[in-house]
Amino acid sequence: MPQKAQRMQGCSVERTMSLIDGKWKIIVLYKLLRGTLRFNELRRLIPSITQRMLTHQLRELEADGLIVRTVYAQVPPRVEYTLSGRGRSLEPVLMAMKEWGDANLSSEEAKAA
Repeated sequence: MPQKAQRMQGCSVERTMSLIDGKWKIIVLYKLLRGTLRFNELRRLIPSITQRMLTHQLRELEADGLIVRTVYAQVPPRVEYTLSGRGRSLEPVLMAMKEWGDANLSSEEAKAA
């Protein structure tokens, strides 16, 4: 069975988690809540992610329909990322996670995470 088909089995929580799994996807989605960002802007906002990992996460998020990648034909090429409607629909989930973290994690725990 293809990996994508395997990911889509199970309950809705499992299927949702398969779309946003990993350390970085949720952070990338959260940063894109503020609006359209270019690749290097995302790198600056998430300094501990490597270029390779950010590229990988963005590709997966795009393939899953959570973000939209727009390439502008200019020199040098400009690429922007924005949340799709489907990605934007995760805003309440992302904000609930932020609020939970604000209420339940000390600043030292948050830094270590």
